[in-house]
Amino acid sequence: MAPAEAGGPKPDHLNERKAESPNIADIWKDAPILKGTTKFDPLPDVGTIMITGGAGFIGSWLVRHLVLTYPQYRVICFDKIDYCATLNNHHILDSQPNFTFFQGDVASPADVTACLEQHKVDTIFHFAAQSHVDLSFGNSYGFTATNVYGTHVMLECAKAAQIRRFVHISTDEVYGEVDEDSEDLMESSILAPTNPYAASKAAAEMLVNAYWKSFKLPVIIARSNNVYGPHQYPEKVIPKFSCLLQRGQKVVLHGDGKHTRRYLFAGDAADAFDTILHKGLIGQIYNIGSADEISNLTLCSKLLREFGLSESDDWISHSQDRPFNDRRYAVNGQKLCDLGWQQKTPFAQGLKTTVDWYRKYGEQWWGNIDNILGTFPEIKSPPLVPEHKMHGNVDLTLREEREAMRGPRPTSINGVFKASENATKSAHLNGEISKGDV
Repeated sequence: MAPAEAGGPKPDHLNERKAESPNIADIWKDAPILKGTTKFDPLPDVGTIMITGGAGFIGSWLVRHLVLTYPQYRVICFDKIDYCATLNNHHILDSQPNFTFFQGDVASPADVTACLEQHKVDTIFHFAAQSHVDLSFGNSYGFTATNVYGTHVMLECAKAAQIRRFVHISTDEVYGEVDEDSEDLMESSILAPTNPYAASKAAAEMLVNAYWKSFKLPVIIARSNNVYGPHQYPEKVIPKFSCLLQRGQKVVLHGDGKHTRRYLFAGDAADAFDTILHKGLIGQIYNIGSADEISNLTLCSKLLREFGLSESDDWISHSQDRPFNDRRYAVNGQKLCDLGWQQKTPFAQGLKTTVDWYRKYGEQWWGNIDNILGTFPEIKSPPLVPEHKMHGNVDLTLREEREAMRGPRPTSINGVFKASENATKSAHLNGEISKGDV
């Protein structure tokens, strides 16, 4: 079978699938409930967990996992519902007594403080971020606003609320490119990001480190390889190519297609974050590493086989590369494995589960996805300083906006916060958040 032209007639298998798919408003009712597999003894000092970006991809996996695995914990999904998030990712939890959705923006001190105070949050997983590298080349201001300023807001509000645990989700991309003959990078390796997205995540880590050192905010940083699986917005390579092939259209690789990435199934990632919550030490950094390093060309071949298509040039074309595209990333995840975590899902099994999910739900889970299946996303860069913007439901002038963004005044005694017992006990140098890590 030859590829269909974009916008042309769809192959028979797609027409049949669309005819039998449920209405988009109810599509979540037909979907499997996906979560991790780990289960630990509940922690006595964890009561309410706030997960920012919880309606997005990885965050929603952890939301479902914690809600369904630990009825003792209350889980607050905090999300502004940006383009890549959807309530479908956690609608199945709406009837669970320990689940709450709170719509808010991490860049709004008022929203964050309201959530923390209203729900008496004691633990935070901070996932919310702009994460699509291609978009960061054309709209880098947005990445700074969400990933850097948004993290700063979260830290300041967490400090004021005297949060007991703040787990910051970072990325392996903060390390930069790793040569093929180089050893896997440890948590103490220098950060050398090469694109605006990775730079914004590294900058966010600097703030996390500063709040640990200056205020003894009890923080942990997690740096993961590429996570894939169901519920991932189809701007990333595996869901995007799956949706294109389902439509009978060819896939387009950046550059020569020989770049490699290490892929980790989302269920294993949820287990990793669960392990960090229950076994991780305050003040530490943990790499979440995968053994499955795969080039983009090899990935295309595997996807074509999943769709029963021939591995030919008819289905794969090449475009110009990104302004800079790291050839590979490689992290050493032994430190997390020492806590008991292990990668359980072989890539072949995870890919099949993922492709099957997108063949059934990918066309409707987020609504119309036509605009994000192109080779490069269409980007409209905002001005550096907008004249005004909407803050909540109020149209603010710049001066009023600055006042609103100052955030709550911290409540402290003589400007000093009492550090948690775990924070004072943690003094490990191997991957401790310290000057040597930055």
